[in-house]
Amino acid sequence: MRAELDRSTLPGPTLDEFVAARDRVSAVVQTTPMEVSRFLSESAGVPVYLKAENLQRTGSYKIRGAYNRLSQLSAEERSRGVVAASAGNHAQGVALAARELGITATIYMPTGVALPKLQATRGYGADVVLEGDIFDDTNAAAQAFAASTGATFIPPFDHHDIVAGQGTLGLEILDQLPEVGTIVVPIGGGGLISGLASAVAHAAPERNIRVIGVQAHHAAPYVRSLAEGEIIPVTVGPTIADGIAVARPGTLNFEIIRQTVDDVVTVSDDDIARALVVLLERAKLVVEPAGAVGVAALLAGVIDAEGPTVVVLSGGNIDPMVMERVIGRGLAADQRYLKVVIPLPDRPGQLARIAEIIADANANVVEVLHTRHGTGLMISEVGIEIHMETRGPSHAELVLTRLRDAGYRPRVTS
Repeated sequence: MRAELDRSTLPGPTLDEFVAARDRVSAVVQTTPMEVSRFLSESAGVPVYLKAENLQRTGSYKIRGAYNRLSQLSAEERSRGVVAASAGNHAQGVALAARELGITATIYMPTGVALPKLQATRGYGADVVLEGDIFDDTNAAAQAFAASTGATFIPPFDHHDIVAGQGTLGLEILDQLPEVGTIVVPIGGGGLISGLASAVAHAAPERNIRVIGVQAHHAAPYVRSLAEGEIIPVTVGPTIADGIAVARPGTLNFEIIRQTVDDVVTVSDDDIARALVVLLERAKLVVEPAGAVGVAALLAGVIDAEGPTVVVLSGGNIDPMVMERVIGRGLAADQRYLKVVIPLPDRPGQLARIAEIIADANANVVEVLHTRHGTGLMISEVGIEIHMETRGPSHAELVLTRLRDAGYRPRVTS
């Protein structure tokens, strides 16, 4: 997918600007851990390292670009304050950067923003305004505020200084793992991957380091835009990866990405949920759905990793209520949480017999729902919906086989 790369004409920051940005953001940005994942390494067949930006200050990489942009404002611009529109990570990055630099920040957030993100943004000292049911309305309100007050609008990804700041992550990866062969990066608007890929291309011109982007199936404007050779907005569908649910690629970001990124792939919500569970269980890391798409792509087999591979975990800001639902979906996707509907004769003892069969197969029943009014039931039947914990696909199939062998007709449901 990557076009022929001519670094001398590559748009965006130069190597000197990436290095300057790294020096600039070092005042607030932490060097985040990068740990090998034995589980993912065995699965991918190459060493796989997790770059834990979910452990960054504010819980994501966004502080890098925000601080780099704000730190270069003039004294007069600082006096007028800054404004941004965001439902999460960008809001927190701008709020913290503004606080550290002594700048007044106003953040517009949608009215339905998750409470933890709202509280965190206010906790960093920003004035939060809730406006708009959808992000486009929120963004328009922030732009209007900038026009009426003179505050500087801080875009989330489509800006030279933002790209330079995010690119510091690429330099950090090269410092930590000079022999890296592939880097896997989540893509929303493209700020992170454009900065990272460009920085790597400038800093290691002798290396053919592959950079692969990952988007959610229902929010993948880069896949179509790169195929067509021009920016094509898409309609964003529902996805748990709300942090990368962007309809239109950034203009500068697109031009950089088409020259520096080798491929862009997509993953489903089930893939993402499964990855989030793997990260919790195997790596002991809390990662938001958008931050887990790189791991999802590896587990789904849509990436051919070459050489030592770094997967960027871009953020960890997840609402606990969302986490509960995503974990449940991830367990169900891996058939470790199985829901079956079984029609039974309406006579005593049937539920006890079903429970005994499941117990003998070493599965654990966690919930039972009983109805006489389900569709497809004969007048002499009742419907039993059983939720159970299993050890994975083979164990789930064993349980289903035992039920069928006993004469029952279990139907797996979601």
